[in-house]
Amino acid sequence: MAEEDVTRRVIDTIAKTIHQPTESIGPESTFEAIGVDSLDGIQILFALEQEFDISISDDEAKKIRSVPDVVAGIRLLLAAKG
Repeated sequence: MAEEDVTRRVIDTIAKTIHQPTESIGPESTFEAIGVDSLDGIQILFALEQEFDISISDDEAKKIRSVPDVVAGIRLLLAAKG
């Protein structure tokens, strides 16, 4: 899957989860900049797990602070999944 596709799906999923317009979230956005709190973060992770059919470990989840973090992590999980 192309990185642009992963990024677009991540942004769409985050926007849907936190009820913000997709345009308000960029490929370099941090969670802090878009107003994501810890509860939003948990909901986003669940939504991303469903969207990509992956499982994000608690250790990895703690490191996620931005859209690029999410995209990089998902790409690794998808690559490992084959």
